[in-house]
Amino acid sequence: MHDKSISEITKLIQQADEDGLLLFEEQLQNDERKGVHSVLARRRKALIAEKKERERLVSLYDCMNVYAKESFTIGCDEVGRGPVAGPLTVAAVVLSDDVYIEGLNDSKKISPKRREKIAEHIRNEARAWHIMHISPAEIDNKGMAACLRKAFYEVASHVQNKMLPEKADAILLDGNALHIFPHEYNIVKGDSKVANIAAASIIAKVERDALMIDYARNYPEYGFDENKGYASPAHIDAIKRYGLTPLHRKTFCSAWI
Repeated sequence: MHDKSISEITKLIQQADEDGLLLFEEQLQNDERKGVHSVLARRRKALIAEKKERERLVSLYDCMNVYAKESFTIGCDEVGRGPVAGPLTVAAVVLSDDVYIEGLNDSKKISPKRREKIAEHIRNEARAWHIMHISPAEIDNKGMAACLRKAFYEVASHVQNKMLPEKADAILLDGNALHIFPHEYNIVKGDSKVANIAAASIIAKVERDALMIDYARNYPEYGFDENKGYASPAHIDAIKRYGLTPLHRKTFCSAWI
């Protein structure tokens, strides 16, 4: 190994697993080149991070499977409860417990590009999934609480009754209890603790963000592609200057009109 260049050693070490790295560390312990030891240290750090991430991912699936007795669980989450424009978007997901989807987490903790890749993986690998949107007009007419109950009920029921032959052991919802289903379990911060809730949060976020980007083409003054309907200072200024669009929740905007 000592006759190899640092570049050659780097290529070898970057592919090493735990056992391989231990062997390299033994072979190169007397190598006097600082670059070699720097490469070893970086790979050691990367392996520790990979192990930690793997343990986190396993814990998400373990938490999901706690509620599965004989069949499976349905994980649900929403995106868009707080914006002043755009829909409320709710998703339901059923995951296989033997196919791990890398990167699952609370959608807010993942970069947009990474979210899109993970969302594609979820849609390809999930046993079933479904998304629905509640319009701003319906939110104004019925209120957020009623819309949340309707949306969670409909997405979970669609997955259960139209996509899968077996009955779910449990419906897992992020946040506080809604008392929609007799076999409902509510997990605070479930999108960072439970695999199928995290998956639901990701596909809902990606779907809603794509809608808001499309809406920005019709209403460029409001910056929906950037603010996603949230009340940023620029968005509030646009409301004051141009008024409301059909995408705005009137009951959320009363302070500015």
